[in-house]
Amino acid sequence: MSSPSRRRTAKKAILGRRCFCRGSGSGDQAGVHRFPPAWRELWLSGELADATLASSDGAKFRVHRVILSAVSPYFRLVFTNTIDGKQSLDREKSVDLPGRLLEILLEHAYTGACRVAADNVQELLPAADRYSFGEVVQRCCHFLLRELTPANCLGVLRFARHYFCRNLEQTGDRFVKVNFKRIAEESSEWCEMQVEELERLLSDDELNVADEAVVFRAVTRWVDADPESRAPLLPRLLLCVRYGFFDLDSFTEIVLRCKYVEQSPDLQRLVEEPTVFLTQMATSNATELDLKPHFCRPRIPYEVLFAVGGWSSGSPTNFIETYDPRSQRWFLSQHTDSLPRSYHGMCALENLIYVVGGFDGHEHFNSVRCFNPATSEWQERACMYNARCYVSVCALDGLVYALGGYNGRMRLSSCERYYPQYNQWQMIPPMHRQRSDASAAVLGGKIYIAGGFNGTEVLSSAEMFDPVSMQWTLIAALSQPRSGISVIAYEDRLYAMGGFDGVTRLNSVECLTPSLQFPAWHEITPMITPRSNFACAVLEDAIFVVGGFNGTTTVPHVESFDSRGGQWRPRAPMNLNRSALTACVLSGLPNCREFSYLSKVSQLGQGCSCDQPSA
Repeated sequence: MSSPSRRRTAKKAILGRRCFCRGSGSGDQAGVHRFPPAWRELWLSGELADATLASSDGAKFRVHRVILSAVSPYFRLVFTNTIDGKQSLDREKSVDLPGRLLEILLEHAYTGACRVAADNVQELLPAADRYSFGEVVQRCCHFLLRELTPANCLGVLRFARHYFCRNLEQTGDRFVKVNFKRIAEESSEWCEMQVEELERLLSDDELNVADEAVVFRAVTRWVDADPESRAPLLPRLLLCVRYGFFDLDSFTEIVLRCKYVEQSPDLQRLVEEPTVFLTQMATSNATELDLKPHFCRPRIPYEVLFAVGGWSSGSPTNFIETYDPRSQRWFLSQHTDSLPRSYHGMCALENLIYVVGGFDGHEHFNSVRCFNPATSEWQERACMYNARCYVSVCALDGLVYALGGYNGRMRLSSCERYYPQYNQWQMIPPMHRQRSDASAAVLGGKIYIAGGFNGTEVLSSAEMFDPVSMQWTLIAALSQPRSGISVIAYEDRLYAMGGFDGVTRLNSVECLTPSLQFPAWHEITPMITPRSNFACAVLEDAIFVVGGFNGTTTVPHVESFDSRGGQWRPRAPMNLNRSALTACVLSGLPNCREFSYLSKVSQLGQGCSCDQPSA
């Protein structure tokens, strides 16, 4: 017989073998420690079993108290406090669970694994929580995190709050705010929300909604599900809507003509002040929205536009400006690079900004810098094989592509691509044409480049690169030559905008649908301002064009194009006049608030002009 000390050591070893599902795990088996196969054999055979668990539907399971106590504090307490060592080892314990759930928990206790699936997770999580199987709770939470959809996220969030699953609650809360529009319009769970939940969500500054009409319609959809009991709650919910971001026509059509507002004098009084405000804005010549009224509080943007570098006041600059689309304001950033540059390329990849090549007035760069907005840190990355200014840059399948450009001696047809995980550049096949001052975009897994300058003439040619075949193919030419052009992909089309045709700066725009059988460029509505060497980006379902040179001077002008309306509209100008700059959009930054109006106004102090730069 073993000594008491050896028995204590053995017991301690068994109790120490616990299976923790780490928060960093992503797969079903992440963080799971497989227990010795002998444990499962003992469970299946019943050998050495010293207790019996009886399920609510009559199933009975022979178990080993020491093993069950090692994975469940609940059973450890039950077995140590209610079963005296002198009592019969066949003592039976009732468990208020059906046999199929109890069997899953026991499988986890003996093997370290358990089956979590859509058909059992909503029963398994509370069962595991009730009987203190913490690792099973974690596995259920990981499963629900992976399975979040607009259709189920509200129920999952409510579930997480009830069972105090903090990670699941935080992730679910963010998912709901980010996907608010789809959830409010499509989810059947929307109409099941409690008024307190709804009020908390709609009041949140981080709600991802570009159009406040979506918020108003979400409220009325919820009320429509039970008008008799919910209509009296409308005043508290409609106070959550930021009416200042309506235009007068949509406010009149959507809010003032809403049946609930038309039938309620109280609601009419509630929207009276916004009505006066929007009427005054519509009849004034104000270029910026007054953000002082409480119903004009901007929300935190989910997407932020970054404009980097460029040529300003006769020299290159290292300034960064960010645009908050919720407040429609530009802010100068304090996180400038140490190296001024213009005529560079730039792209966003995994919420990092890569600045490629460029020119500082004296030197043509082959250097690459990477900016992380989440940490405000700049890092040097591997240099390109060739110096390139007037370079076209884009990102595809996790790689950064640098196409053509000018090395200080000649225009280039050569191309290379960057592998971030290896910090290495690789040369790829050259284009058919030498081209600098061109522009490239990605659509349908292929790279398109158009226009540019070859050293002697402005180009109208365009070509396409297939990264699978590693071949360039000439495609339909632009309707006119363009250097200093901007090309961007939006929905299923390519847009080629502005530029210089060798004589004048252009405001014309043409588009191409590559998926057509015989694609050809055709002109659409021109921009308001002629410009070349400007930046462009897609922000909240609109094409933004930023800065540039109009033939006489660099400009700060910004405008946007909505393909549904087919019109360009002016936007708030940048703080600086500049051309030869680049722009990109980052989404879902963990510190989006830092780039928002609310943050800037807080930094400046209450009462300061909200359109002043923060640096």
